Amino acid sequence: MNTDDDNPSNSTNGAPQRARSFLNILSQVLLREPNSRRELIELLRDAQSRDLLDRDALDMIEGVFQVSEMQVRDIMVPRAQMDVVDKNSPPESYLPMVIDTAHSRFPMIDGDKDKVVGILLAKDLLRYFQQKSQGDLSHFDIDDILRPAVYIPESKRLNVLLRDFRGNRNHMAIVVDEYGGVSGLVTIEDVLEQIVGEIADEHDIDAEDIMIMPRRGGESIVKALTSIEDFNAHFGTDFSDEEVDTIGGLIMTTIGRVPERGEKIEIGNLRFEMLRADSRRIHLLKVTPVAKAVRQVSK
Repeated sequence: MNTDDDNPSNSTNGAPQRARSFLNILSQVLLREPNSRRELIELLRDAQSRDLLDRDALDMIEGVFQVSEMQVRDIMVPRAQMDVVDKNSPPESYLPMVIDTAHSRFPMIDGDKDKVVGILLAKDLLRYFQQKSQGDLSHFDIDDILRPAVYIPESKRLNVLLRDFRGNRNHMAIVVDEYGGVSGLVTIEDVLEQIVGEIADEHDIDAEDIMIMPRRGGESIVKALTSIEDFNAHFGTDFSDEEVDTIGGLIMTTIGRVPERGEKIEIGNLRFEMLRADSRRIHLLKVTPVAKAVRQVSK
């Protein structure tokens, strides 16, 4: 016959064991320990909604996760849009472009974009113009002021590239395809923008009353809060404003979710690129005309 002392369930240690087991289960439920990256992000978003985490901090954390999943081909400046200078041309010929684009670095080519001979820093051109003003260019050689070009594959992960940029103190890399041809370029700023958002000095629209800012090449920087009526008037489109009032709302309604930063969507003959977006809404867009009229979504 079993006695209270013989029955483990009735032993003096049984109650504490059951209590510890219950506390373990309860703590796991309360802590909501994530089992995947998606669950971790949802947990962080919940913390932000309860004001336990700052909105900007949440956006940057999500950006870090995004960088670890993206490749160079996802954010690079395509070959056709690269601003380059030709070593066979005098600096006077490309100085207006240098001033207009306001970039600090330019790939220097030897007649063809597949022949990148180095990286020219805009500030190094001061030496040329100084010597020219003194009437002595006999000792000037453009090759002497070029920085070496760094080549990387399209498949390189952004988190690895960022680590390389920091370690090598490079700010620009030339992207090559599997055949060794130049397919684009990427800068450290491009990578950082995936974490902290679009750098304000390039695309920011300072004036509160300016909603659409035209730029070179037919593209425009547009605030997501731009009314559909104003957007239609500027771009000659006929988007309906019956369901939503803003262009940001139109994009979210079209794809059925909040797009990610860097994502591109084509509606009609316009391509929309999300320059700034967080987990709740879009902030800033780049709008570029395209030839085809088929809607596509890409990341």
